[in-house]
Amino acid sequence: MNFKDQWRFVRSNMKRSKSRIFMTVLATAMGVTFLIVLASVGFGLHSTLIADILQDRSVTQMQISGIENDDGYAPITDEEIAELEKIDGMNAVTRQQRLRQTPRFSIDDYNGSTETVVTHFPSELKAGMELAEGDLPEKSYEVVVGPHFIENIFPKDLPADAEIYDKEGMLNEDYKYDESLVGKEIEMVVEQNVDNEIKEHTITLTITGIVEPPAKNWLQDQQVYISEEVLADVEAFTETSRGAVISEDQPTSGEEVEGYDNVYGYADSLEEIQAIMDDLTEKDYMVYSAASELESLNSVFTIAKAGLIFIGTIAILIASIGIFNTMTMAVTERSSDIGIMKAIGAHPKKIKQIFLLESSYIGLLGAVIGTVVAFVISILLNIGLPRIIESAFGQELPEGFQFSSIPPSLILISVVICLIVTIISGLKPAKRATEIDVLKAMRREM
Repeated sequence: MNFKDQWRFVRSNMKRSKSRIFMTVLATAMGVTFLIVLASVGFGLHSTLIADILQDRSVTQMQISGIENDDGYAPITDEEIAELEKIDGMNAVTRQQRLRQTPRFSIDDYNGSTETVVTHFPSELKAGMELAEGDLPEKSYEVVVGPHFIENIFPKDLPADAEIYDKEGMLNEDYKYDESLVGKEIEMVVEQNVDNEIKEHTITLTITGIVEPPAKNWLQDQQVYISEEVLADVEAFTETSRGAVISEDQPTSGEEVEGYDNVYGYADSLEEIQAIMDDLTEKDYMVYSAASELESLNSVFTIAKAGLIFIGTIAILIASIGIFNTMTMAVTERSSDIGIMKAIGAHPKKIKQIFLLESSYIGLLGAVIGTVVAFVISILLNIGLPRIIESAFGQELPEGFQFSSIPPSLILISVVICLIVTIISGLKPAKRATEIDVLKAMRREM
């Protein structure tokens, strides 16, 4: 009895009990749908969060805080920068020096104070710094500003009782500078305490560009990025390292500061970060990378997805009860047919194969139908759930956010689980079919 004959026998017998087979397939399909939809939530949230992280240049970023030595800590200097740039797989090394006072900036009839940093623009550009508007500085007294710099300057004649910020903490449109900053001259005012009297020094700068906003919406960049020449001008006035203001309360405030405040290394790719970090650690550098957090996040989601798949499998196990009952009834109803097959010499192994083929076919049908339905539900979830959340809670989700994602691996896992469960459910009825006595079967008795 070849496979074609077995398949013909299965099809003809299944047609005799269409209603029972239909309900069994339906139960199996519901189990597969539940498994896929439940697990797809884990896959969807994982892919969304990882995509959100990967779109930020910080994914290949390593924060290099300094070098451990006998005294405890040493800052990164130009000598170390040159060494870091020679490391295999290191794409760029950015460095910043912070001004040790917060200058006041004036543009037209607006002013405000914000943090200022000395930036090495060639390395920033190589590391992936992008501008939302304008160009990078080409001259000493040209600067770029953060995308939120405009949120930190206010009209000079602002009323004392003015409500500067709205309920969401954003600057009210009535007080916001409404012209383009690119090409504008801006005055930076620094100060110094001279004989207990505050002296001021004004430096005129030109804004050439605005930095691209951070990938994460909650991050704010209000900084002004200046050149080393501007820093030298500030230090010439204050006569202190990085423009520190001399204070009687802090007698060491004017001491010389060595090295850089912020040093970041950027790997060529995510895969090379660990090797670079191991190399730096061996050389006593204090280094940290968000990539290690990414690995932890992947591990957490892998465990969560495995748990969801396990819970979904329970639904298929419940459906397997129906398959067992269906196959048991099939053996009972076809006892005479089994007896005839045995009488004409059919091997018990072939009889067993017939019933396992039938249970597998039921499982495969259920898996296909369940997968199709799961895809439909997944699409509806991704379209409808964000709208429900937005209308019910007033919370707008990020663009491209996915609640549900069904990768090919999830489909394969679900189908394999379904087939294994259905085959196991059909094993006992199939074995029982091989044990039927020929004479009793011919008399339609068990």
